[in-house]
Amino acid sequence: MASVILSVVGSDRPGLTEKLAAAVLGAGGNWLESHLSRLGGLYVGSVRVEVDAARLEALREAVAAVDAQGLEVRIAPAVDAGAGAGEALQLSLVGQDRPGIVRQVTAALSALEVNIEAFDTKVTAEPHSGAPLFHLEARLRLPAGLTVGKVQAALEAISGEILVDTTLSPATDA
Repeated sequence: MASVILSVVGSDRPGLTEKLAAAVLGAGGNWLESHLSRLGGLYVGSVRVEVDAARLEALREAVAAVDAQGLEVRIAPAVDAGAGAGEALQLSLVGQDRPGIVRQVTAALSALEVNIEAFDTKVTAEPHSGAPLFHLEARLRLPAGLTVGKVQAALEAISGEILVDTTLSPATDA
């Protein structure tokens, strides 16, 4: 069996997920996991599919038909990297929205060689003032030997500058 990732983007409208699911099933594929959403008015996401290697071309043809209906679909082979060796953490961050928050947080994590396994952000209105409030949720994997304390210290070092509150907690393995 081959494991592949379908990356999708297109104009959001009813029925796109069903068309994609029908293409996967029609090619004999099994839909394993996905992240699909409306982002910037577009339907975007990724789907991990398992399909018999001999049916990979049938999958390509099936998703090409969906592509012709206004959904761009790319297929890439999945890589079984296995679970990382280090500790898994959940990072939660909230603060007044401003340019550069993502860059500074990811730079601090990258400098420590922390792997970001999942990353979700959104901006909401602050309940009392209506000011834009930035939220970040990330699943992190620490490299072997790196302590939670060092990650916390790196985030605290930038939190005052970018005016955010951060929380690190153990993540459940997924």
